[in-house]
Amino acid sequence: EEGGRHTPFFKNYKPQFYVRTTDVTGTIQDYTADDGSTVEMVMPGDRIKMTVELINAIAIEEGMRFAIREG
Repeated sequence: EEGGRHTPFFKNYKPQFYVRTTDVTGTIQDYTADDGSTVEMVMPGDRIKMTVELINAIAIEEGMRFAIREG
């Protein structure tokens, strides 16, 4: 069995975001399914577009890869 999340998450979820060598907590404020439809929760494997507010400003550019992990 692979690692990773096994349960859904909801708005205001606060995971750690890892960008290169930086990690910062962020709040997932809003999300929609990849096709633009509204969803109430995000299941593992779902493709979404999300709005995140980081608690600290960091250097990041459009297109940079990042990882999301449990705090």
